[in-house]
Amino acid sequence: MLVVMQAHATEEQVRAVCQKIESLGYRAHPIPGAQRTAIGITGNRGEVEAGTLEEMTGVQEVIRVSKPYKLVSRDVKEENTLISFPGTNATFGGPGLAIIAGPCAIESREQAFAVAERVSRAGAQFFRGGAYKPRTSPYSFQGLGEEALRVMADIREKHGMKIVTEAIDNESLELVEEYADVIQIGARNMQNFSLLKRAGRSKKPVMVKRGMSATLEEFLMAAEYVMSEGNYNVILCERGVRTFADHTRNTLDLSIVPAVQRLSHLPIIVDPSHGTGKRNKVTPLSRAAVAVGADGLIVEVHHDPDKALSDGIQSLYPEQFEELMAQVRQIAPVVGRTVPAIGTHAAVGKTIGVQAGVRPAAS
Repeated sequence: MLVVMQAHATEEQVRAVCQKIESLGYRAHPIPGAQRTAIGITGNRGEVEAGTLEEMTGVQEVIRVSKPYKLVSRDVKEENTLISFPGTNATFGGPGLAIIAGPCAIESREQAFAVAERVSRAGAQFFRGGAYKPRTSPYSFQGLGEEALRVMADIREKHGMKIVTEAIDNESLELVEEYADVIQIGARNMQNFSLLKRAGRSKKPVMVKRGMSATLEEFLMAAEYVMSEGNYNVILCERGVRTFADHTRNTLDLSIVPAVQRLSHLPIIVDPSHGTGKRNKVTPLSRAAVAVGADGLIVEVHHDPDKALSDGIQSLYPEQFEELMAQVRQIAPVVGRTVPAIGTHAAVGKTIGVQAGVRPAAS
């Protein structure tokens, strides 16, 4: 169920409706919009009796949400969600594209800073790097843990880029939450519901990557798990699905971008590195992702990929990333988007802000 408040409803009236919902044994999720506040109701096993809520002061209407993903849905919030970082030009969901770049894994301080300098200079607002690496083989490089998180915090201090890194379980999430600006939930954990719930109790934005065989509804339901715990700062990430194709590591499903934007108010970015697994396909698919309306890119870059401890074959050389950025800058204006100029991102801001944003309407 969804309670739609009147445009002139006061904060006290919104609070009173939330208290009433919780007194009935449900959970209230007030989500401000550009014109009015909507209050999502979760925890109900059947239809909520609308009568008592409809009569409350400031309530415009109570409507039934038919989709299983309620908080993620545009039924709850029509406007696109914008996740912003005050004091910087780093955003998800606004007219500016979010560009995330860095190595698959933090291997050493020297390696991380070498890559950070180049991607920062090229215009990336976010630095990615794995501190914890869930690998198919138990004998593969598993990451440096907290040491890597400290390195990325130093990169943020020097270059002003926000940090995006993955938490692989509840224990690692505690440390990632302390150091990072955006918590990544990887494809293998998209349906790790206890981890999603824990991320939902964090104050940091959460990026949920699509599982290797996940449908659109399953993808949105993973985001719903995070939001149901009270964290509405969620970013979706398409990173390719497993198919019969063998010419790429995965099949990058760009059709999911407009599909998500039609159904959900959440921003969605694209990972062409994992989506293809081939260095020579990353730039073409990045161009396509921007053209199809994605809110950003997350790209793997390594200064010496042939010696990388993880995913070197899909990592761009810094020069290739610079060329990718040059091409994206030409495509972005065609679809009403902007890309930061070279080296213009601002210094670190400590606070996360969320507000309604505007992006081109999905067809």
